[in-house]
Amino acid sequence: MREQMRQGLSVGQGLSVGRGRQGRRAVLPAVVAVGVMTLSAALAPSAVSATARPDAVQQGLNALLHNDGVPAALAGVQGRDGRIRTYTAGVGDLATGAKVPVDGQVRIGSNTKTFTAVVVLQLVGEGKIGLDEPIETYLPGLVRGDGIDGRHITVRQLLQHTSGIPDYEGYIDEAAMQDRYYDPRDLLDIALQHKADFAPGTGFNYSSTNYVLAGLIVQKVTGRPLPEEIEQRVVQRIGLRHTYFPAPGDRTIREAHPQGYRRDAAGGPLLDFTQMDPSAGWAAGQMISTNSDLDRFFTALLGGRLLPAAQLAQMRTTVPIGTTGAGYGLGIISRPLSCGGVYWGHGGDIPGYETRGGVTDDGRAADVAVTTIPTDPVGTTHVENVVDTALCGLPHAS
Repeated sequence: MREQMRQGLSVGQGLSVGRGRQGRRAVLPAVVAVGVMTLSAALAPSAVSATARPDAVQQGLNALLHNDGVPAALAGVQGRDGRIRTYTAGVGDLATGAKVPVDGQVRIGSNTKTFTAVVVLQLVGEGKIGLDEPIETYLPGLVRGDGIDGRHITVRQLLQHTSGIPDYEGYIDEAAMQDRYYDPRDLLDIALQHKADFAPGTGFNYSSTNYVLAGLIVQKVTGRPLPEEIEQRVVQRIGLRHTYFPAPGDRTIREAHPQGYRRDAAGGPLLDFTQMDPSAGWAAGQMISTNSDLDRFFTALLGGRLLPAAQLAQMRTTVPIGTTGAGYGLGIISRPLSCGGVYWGHGGDIPGYETRGGVTDDGRAADVAVTTIPTDPVGTTHVENVVDTALCGLPHAS
């Protein structure tokens, strides 16, 4: 479920679900920075020409197969005119040798967080949720633990990962989650068994527990299931035809899709993980979509079609993610581009799939998916570099 920018400092995030805590992650000062983030030479994508050839994206996907051992890679690239070009590379099913379906559905992991954040911010705009209200207002008595108190944690701090609430993901066995159902309260209980990472508002640490709580708040305020609110308020509103929130017990992917694979360690065998119970993700990582639908979603979001201007501005107000030049807003991330400026998106990892992508303020969009989470963090950097290649190769606004 985690969106992992795993080069060097990884957005305060460890490795993917079930891979262990790998030690305490860095706690970063929550200094607010609005707008364009500065480019970090140490961690920025490798430089590409602003006039990259049309096949540069295809070359990038091919390189992911050869250099990083992913079975398949897919991309959707949308120009400022709204037209989307799709790409595939590799094998969609290692057992049968089937081709990769064009614009196939994949599990999108932590991109789900942006959908959840949009619903929360819509409710803020409707006056039903206060960003700076304590979560105790909506979930009385629910959030208590060692250094954790819902009376002192705000909704904003949940959405921006500055709450200090531990991440349940580091305590889940990734292999076992293929067949196990987790109720959202189960995920919260796992997190609350552990001490707070820091006092609320004093640091940044990426924690999917924050979004489980955000989802519970949506349900409490609306009186409706979170998936239904996402469907009505986002998916149907902007016409996403291949995006959905799997129902409890639905371990499949509905439409044409590449198989997803899990590998325990570098050089280990690829295990088919396509069918799985995604409930360990819930509001933080359960959804399924396509590259083209993600392009449309983030384009619509940044274009003001899903949020009032005031709430979109709040969403785009970021805290810095280390020295990467990236920043985390309210369920959205800004990343620097090698050709100048930034792009806005999220990304996600869930066993079997990794996705990266986003949109620029002038309407360029790109999303890339691979069918295993690279065991070496540099593999994730390579996926992000393909996004950079695609966005920098599109015509900019004059």
